[in-house]
Amino acid sequence: MNLGKPSSEILTSPTNWLTGQLLIAMPTMADPRFAHAVIYMCSHGPNGAMGLVLNRLFGETHFRNLLEQLNIKSSGQTPDLPIHFGGPVETGRGFVLHSSDYLREGTTRVDDNISLSATVEILQAIANGAGPERAVMALGYTGWGAGQLDEEMKANGWLTAPADDLIIFDRDLDTKWERSLAKIGISPVMLSGEAGHA
Repeated sequence: MNLGKPSSEILTSPTNWLTGQLLIAMPTMADPRFAHAVIYMCSHGPNGAMGLVLNRLFGETHFRNLLEQLNIKSSGQTPDLPIHFGGPVETGRGFVLHSSDYLREGTTRVDDNISLSATVEILQAIANGAGPERAVMALGYTGWGAGQLDEEMKANGWLTAPADDLIIFDRDLDTKWERSLAKIGISPVMLSGEAGHA
């Protein structure tokens, strides 16, 4: 597994883009990898966008399995966290989306409350009970080139909603899509391919 982050050009974005928000797939999403997906937008700017899917698991892989593969010792304080499918891009790369109480070299602050790390050090810290208070681990990420996400939004592929800690960090994956829609006052039965975007 290669731990690292995408190009720093992508992770730098102005505050008026979708960085720090949820991207919610419309029911008509043609790509099955993103059917009913909820994506946390780590970055969105003129050079492209990067996010992590919050409601899909990466098979049966768990944190302890990952530690074994990386030869990192676990302890009695090591949580057995699930590993998420962050997206189809570079599925061998690991990312940790976490609360901003953990800030180290290699951590990118997304907003005041949420940060992104992609280092072996954060995995060691979590394994030893010294990591962030809340974390989502993912393999791979979802990425868009310059203007690509904007075009998908215009084609009614996605809705946006404000992010919150429960949707980001809780383990109730099966309801994240519906709960994300509810944040913007939408019921799934209201949606069709003709709907606009929030």
